[in-house]
Amino acid sequence: MRASLAIINLSNLKKNFSNIRKKVFPAKIMAVVKADAYGHGVSEVAMSLNSLEKKPEYFAVALLDEAIELRKAGIKQPILVFDSIANSEIENYFKYNLIPTVFTKNDIVLLKSSKQKTGFNKKIFIHVKVDTGMNRLGINYNDAFEFIEYLSYQKEFIIDGIYTHFATSDVYNNTFAKLQLKRFKELIDRLRKKNISTGMIHAANSGAIINMPDSYFDMVRPGISLYGYYPSKRTNESIDLFPVMSIVSKIASVKRIRKGDTVSYSRKFKASESTNIASVSFGYADGYPRRMTNKSFAIINEKIYKQVGVVTMDRIMFDVGNDKINVGDEVILLGKSKKHEISGWDWCKILNTIPYEITCNISKRVPRIYID
Repeated sequence: MRASLAIINLSNLKKNFSNIRKKVFPAKIMAVVKADAYGHGVSEVAMSLNSLEKKPEYFAVALLDEAIELRKAGIKQPILVFDSIANSEIENYFKYNLIPTVFTKNDIVLLKSSKQKTGFNKKIFIHVKVDTGMNRLGINYNDAFEFIEYLSYQKEFIIDGIYTHFATSDVYNNTFAKLQLKRFKELIDRLRKKNISTGMIHAANSGAIINMPDSYFDMVRPGISLYGYYPSKRTNESIDLFPVMSIVSKIASVKRIRKGDTVSYSRKFKASESTNIASVSFGYADGYPRRMTNKSFAIINEKIYKQVGVVTMDRIMFDVGNDKINVGDEVILLGKSKKHEISGWDWCKILNTIPYEITCNISKRVPRIYID
């Protein structure tokens, strides 16, 4: 096994889920495990959550293939697929008992046609996505009532849920998210007044779970918060969250260089005095972006050292001065030691990004090790 590992703390995952559960009760939870559970390993994450006494009521993924992977891992709960069905192998929704997202009449035509071709003899459970301002996927909120009313007359379908997605729930001034919520509530109220079945109503992503308790409805959809991060630095911290992923490695080599010597491609680091350079087998192919060059740090033997020289595909280097650093010493690139911590937010500050991108970009060639 490689010296570089992603350590996935399933105990922290379960603590995060339980803390979210307490926050949103009595709303149900749709655990969002798309993108290989944000880089943490979808099968292991889903099975860990299902070991809890109070399991997620639903799971959600972005792509049909992700949903099939969950089914093959033995997940029994309803699984919602966020993606449009237009380019999907639609028969797999029936084969694996998955819930498609619909928002056009063409979606309905495609599902009916596939149902007929495959001989599927049950009603099709669907969730309707309503676009209240994200302007990505979904039927426009102005057209949604007529569309959902039309769906309610289609005997082949059961409307199991209606949902929307917020664009700005993770900012201090979430005026636009409140406008989206108003639009969504007005639609739901109108449907209920006409006694049109709505199924499970859900809107709250991680930002709204934290900032907008009036958006919980029947169910919430935590994503990044499951994995221990607030969706931005502009939410309150009303839920205790614990990062689930750490990245650790070992010192692969230590080299003495002289004053004036340079390190790595393009000679972006020049030693101001004689020093020791420790190399670590981790690079941009593993998810340590090249933009971290000369800006990032690691924890080695309870001391913080600066990364130096251009980040390469397979290796990074650290200036360890004259300290006694040995081959095989542990290196923490992301995570905690007894005295120090390097969090996803530290990487985000360097890269001007969000924790979602950090964990999703840790590549498959980095073995995941699961602890509980």
